[in-house]
This record gives sequence, structure tokens and C-alpha cells, in this order.
Amino acid sequence: MPKTSARLLTLLSLLQTRRDWPGTLLADRLGISLRTVRRDVDRLRELGYSIAAVKGPDGGYRLSAGTELPPLLFDDEQVVALTVALRTAATRPDDTLAEPAARALNTVRQVMPARLRHRIDALRVTAVDPPTTRPSAAVGSDVLLALSAAVHAREVLRFDYVSGSGSGWTTEEPPRRVEPHHVITWDGRWYLIAFDLDRQDWRTFRADRITPRTPTGPRFTRRELPGGGDITTYVTGVFRGSTDDSGDWPCRGTVILGLDAATVATYTREGLVEELDDGRCRLTLGSWSWTGLASALAMYDAEIEVVGPPELVDAFAQLGKRFLRTAKGSPATSP
Repeated sequence: MPKTSARLLTLLSLLQTRRDWPGTLLADRLGISLRTVRRDVDRLRELGYSIAAVKGPDGGYRLSAGTELPPLLFDDEQVVALTVALRTAATRPDDTLAEPAARALNTVRQVMPARLRHRIDALRVTAVDPPTTRPSAAVGSDVLLALSAAVHAREVLRFDYVSGSGSGWTTEEPPRRVEPHHVITWDGRWYLIAFDLDRQDWRTFRADRITPRTPTGPRFTRRELPGGGDITTYVTGVFRGSTDDSGDWPCRGTVILGLDAATVATYTREGLVEELDDGRCRLTLGSWSWTGLASALAMYDAEIEVVGPPELVDAFAQLGKRFLRTAKGSPATSP
């Protein structure tokens, strides 16, 4: 039994490393027969893993997403990264994700090997927010997921919205009906950019004041945002009172980062963060120089794809050469 269990773990680990695995290759890697591979795959399916059979000369297998979350395998670096992220999230008491993050952290720690548990226990994180007079505006993950799903599916969204009225807060009736366009963050807060169907105009809603209703629908054809359809131009105009950027940063660029919007928004106050569908986000940021902007974007420690303008691409190239000279110990040169 131990030998079979160890083999199942090895098989699962192999299936996670590439999209498709020919059956003969799996048999060779595991030192077993094709018949045993088929039996082991059936055992993994019984444990909840969705493994599809792939047609071909030799046949094969593919590990795909299922309806439930089965046990997962992580290497040491993944375990450490996951734990650091959970511990960081758990230290923010004003965040609705803090308590679930703490529970998840405890679950991961219980099954963690001793060699990793000692490293993680030495980590202590204290979240310190910059001084601000802004009240707390935590947004539940269920709300963000509902808003993002409606944006992605292009379905009309209905929700209750709480807005300021006189000295207190009142809930507007009837529920708002909108065509959701973007979910963004600005200055540390989440917002929904949408076309209000009852008011026949564009509106910006704070996500922490939204209570979605179900069901959503019907589907709609996406409208173009005012100001030429650019989300950055539109949002900057909304929050700065006009679309005139004359008082803005002299250098402003847009990139796609290989990080989710929630992570980037935690460390971004002045920029515009837009969530994308594949775990990445679009970030628009300003700075006093193009190289300064490139340096600021590099701090996120993620893959960066420049959307524009070309000056930002040139700044990354110049910055890369400068870093390379520094790494080689070459003397500085005048610009």
C-alpha cells in the first residue's frame, strides 16, 4: 500500500507539470505497465481529481478542473509563497478576507512538513497602513466575484446601492439596473464602472456599497466609454473632475502585470487597477519621468507587458541596460 500511495502522488505530480501526458510516457516514467497506469488514474478519479482521457495513437491523460477542490500538491517554494500570502492577508483586521485567510493558514500549517513549518513560524508580519482620514471600505470577496462575473459575461446587473443623503446613509429604491463595464481600484478602493439603464448615463459605484441581486441578465452589447473608450481617460476624468490631464503626472503609462488586481491594489494608491480574466491586471500609473515610471512598475516583481506608450518601452530598455552595468560593476555613465 505505501508503494501504491507513493506512486499515486508521483503520478499526480507528473500530471500537474504539463497539459497532456501520453500513457506510454507515464508508464515509462513510473516504471509500470499501461494497465497499472489506467488503474492508478481511476484511483485518482475516485479521490476527486478530474482526469480526462486524450485520444491519440498511444492514448493519454489530462488533468483538468473539476466541480470540487481535491487535495493539492505543492513544492516547497509554492508552500512558502502560499503561506506568506495567507499570513499577510490574515494581518489586516479590516479586511473581510482576514478571517478566512487565518483559517486557511492554520489548515496549511497542520499538514506542512516540519522543515517548512520552522521557516514559516519564524515569519512575523504586521500590516501598517499609511495615515489617512478615509473610513474603512472593505469589500466582500463574494461581491467582487459577482461584479467581475457580470462584467465578463456581459449580463445586466441588478443591485441595491447605499449612497449619502443628508447626515446619514439611505438605500435607494428600486434596485439599480446597469450594464457593468469595468471593475477597478482607485486610491485603495474598489469601484464598478457601468452604464445605468434607468438614468441612461454612465455611473461609478463604490463596490463596498453594492449588494448584488440575482439572477443577472439579459446579455448586452458593450457600449464604448465616453472620451474615446479609454478606461484610464474616463476614470481620471471622473475622479479629478474633468478629462483635462494638464495637472497630472508628466509621464503616464499602462502595463499588464502578471498579478491579480487585489494584490496590486494593496500596494497602489495613485494608479488605476483593472482586473483581467486570467489572474492578471491592467495598471495605469504616473511618474515624474519615464525611467522613474519603469522603476515603479518593476517593484511589483511580476511579468510586465507594456500597453503603451512607446516612451515607456524605451524607458524599460534604458533601465535594463543601467541595471546590467550595475550588476557587472561597471562605472556609471552620464545619460
